[in-house]
Amino acid sequence: MQKIWLYRYAKLLAFTTWLLVIAGASVTSNQAGLSVPDWPLSYGQVMPEMKGGVFYEHGHRMIASLVGLLTMGLALLVTLWDERRWMKRLAWVAVAAVVLQGVLGGLTVLFLLPAPVSMAHACLAQLFFSLTVALAIFTAPSWERGPQPVEDSGWPSLRSLAVLVPLLVLTQTALGAGFRHRAFGIVPHIIGALVVTLVVFILSVFVLTQCAHHRPLKRAAVSLLHVTVLQVLLGIAAYLVRLTHWDAVTPTAALVVMTVAHVGLGALTTAASVALSIQVFRHVKTVQPHAARPARALT
Repeated sequence: MQKIWLYRYAKLLAFTTWLLVIAGASVTSNQAGLSVPDWPLSYGQVMPEMKGGVFYEHGHRMIASLVGLLTMGLALLVTLWDERRWMKRLAWVAVAAVVLQGVLGGLTVLFLLPAPVSMAHACLAQLFFSLTVALAIFTAPSWERGPQPVEDSGWPSLRSLAVLVPLLVLTQTALGAGFRHRAFGIVPHIIGALVVTLVVFILSVFVLTQCAHHRPLKRAAVSLLHVTVLQVLLGIAAYLVRLTHWDAVTPTAALVVMTVAHVGLGALTTAASVALSIQVFRHVKTVQPHAARPARALT
């Protein structure tokens, strides 16, 4: 019973973290950070034209505080209820990550959205969300049933692609954050989208053709493929909206909605790539030409 509640708690943390990513995107999309120069400001202490930004910023901080408390609670529960040492370490890594994310968030507000800090903040948010999803996977009842080994003799190997895809997706996240914070133009982000989509398609097709009857791998590959296609379509739509509102003095509602949706779906893309990588390393073993080397699975 304890493990079931631990799993549910981990899912709650992952969902709340995703809401935090969306809230953070709302802040930057509304240029709220530029409207809140001092953290202790209350809603009644600012000028009317600043109150919209303060509202988004306060909402973001409230969700961030909740995520921090939930992360600490999960680490304590894992320490008490989970026998796996590596799992306990991972839970406390999550605590350290949420603390670091809070520090970067504070620097972002205090120094008025400097591009390098804002990009680091955005990337760490994606990594932390993926970490919470991984914790939910590791606490799931299906994880206790052990791996269902399948062999892979193809090239490139599924394991090598499973390492490459999350790295490319994270790089694409950094490029997107750099564009939103005006560190550089849109071209690197567009090129990155093409590369990421191609590699995700290759990995997903390889998994679906070689492991068609393997439920965990198939489900993870289909999820990543679907969310990536949606993300590409949403990215195109967001860019078209940006082009039609290029002369707006302040961000329009349409631009804010599209940007926030794009960032939120981007977080799901990153998490889906990590989830597929976890399943590949758990279940797939690479077969060498003259000998088979069994893959080490997390237990």
